[in-house]
Amino acid sequence: MKTDLPDRTFAFAKRIVKLSQTLEELHGVPQSLSRQLIRSGMSVGANVEEGQGSQSRKDFRLKYNIPCKEARETLYWLRLLAETEIVPHDRLQPMMDECNELVAILTSIVKKLRD
Repeated sequence: MKTDLPDRTFAFAKRIVKLSQTLEELHGVPQSLSRQLIRSGMSVGANVEEGQGSQSRKDFRLKYNIPCKEARETLYWLRLLAETEIVPHDRLQPMMDECNELVAILTSIVKKLRD
């Protein structure tokens, strides 16, 4: 299944890295949240890329389950950063929108492959 999803998730990971770099300059909770965010946010694209090399339809579905879950977790961390006002909500809204779209795309792919 050839899509722009690998490029899109790579671009998303770059944005996560930039945000995490900013958070790492702060002390305490922002640093802890940064580490959670970077782990899950970068995992989305890495697992999509791995899924591109799947050996079968079942293998592809199993591999795409992982970035779907990681995207949901990433959305959680982004929402938490916004709601606690560690990062202004308006700055995070575009990333949350993109993350929501990635969740929807990945969920759709996984559901289609179950049939």
